[in-house]
Amino acid sequence: MEESVYHVPVLLQEVVESLQVREDGVYVDATFGGGGHSKAILAKLGPSGKLIVFDQDAAAQQNVPDDDRILFVPHNFRHLQRMLRLHKVTQVDGILADLGVSSHQFDEPDRGFSIRFDGDLDMRMDKRQELTAFDVISRYSEQQLHKLFEQYGEVTNSKTLARTIVALRTNVSMKTIANFKQALHSVVKGNPNRYFAQVFQALRIEVNDELGALKELLQQVPAILKPGGRVAVITFHSLEDRLVKNFFKKGSFEEEEDTNPFGQNTISPSLTVITKKPVVPGEAELRKNPRSRSSKLRVAEKI
Repeated sequence: MEESVYHVPVLLQEVVESLQVREDGVYVDATFGGGGHSKAILAKLGPSGKLIVFDQDAAAQQNVPDDDRILFVPHNFRHLQRMLRLHKVTQVDGILADLGVSSHQFDEPDRGFSIRFDGDLDMRMDKRQELTAFDVISRYSEQQLHKLFEQYGEVTNSKTLARTIVALRTNVSMKTIANFKQALHSVVKGNPNRYFAQVFQALRIEVNDELGALKELLQQVPAILKPGGRVAVITFHSLEDRLVKNFFKKGSFEEEEDTNPFGQNTISPSLTVITKKPVVPGEAELRKNPRSRSSKLRVAEKI
């Protein structure tokens, strides 16, 4: 499948430049997808260079080019260090993670990611896992649903939404996207498309444990990167961006200010921030690819 059809890579030039790809280097693309970023990295690598690509979505494997320098690992990037060791790799020169859902996943009705189609309320990036979005709305308590819609989707009336789902789910089918939207049309606040986009984002993050996986990935980065090696992460919403920003800056995910009364930072970060402010798409890219609108790139270097 053509990479451009499958997924248009965002901030492509910025990513390749920020990674400072060396001809003989070893790099990781933790979110292979359509392979757009990988293709650009491979173009910079020489014959002895190596690129290890991860993707938990089996559909991505069909995009892997026939190239001896590339190795496809069909797993979530949270298993990065373990999988690298399995392939006798201890340290790498650069790591890229593009955290967006691929256009392909959004555009496949049966995956259940998009509010534009009807299909099962699924949202699993890795079809091997059991938990689906339908399982979440069927089994979670009102309190659990309230918390996830509030935290992961920033849904304005998350409490009302959770209460309504719990009240209706025993008598009303919510197995498909159309069923779900129809059942909840009375609680929609503001623009229905925007409202359900926030609800779907919350469910998707929960189903795929996206923030948990991101934290695990970031915690492994300092040990995997060689000194001078770089990590580049593209985020698509504030929850992800905050985690990346804090970890790059402080080596932790905490928001609060340092509690040391003498004002000395007790954490010794092993990364130095390269992007003081996140890199965002320019006008030309926004016109060409509107889905890049909310993307932010942050880069750090191993000290």
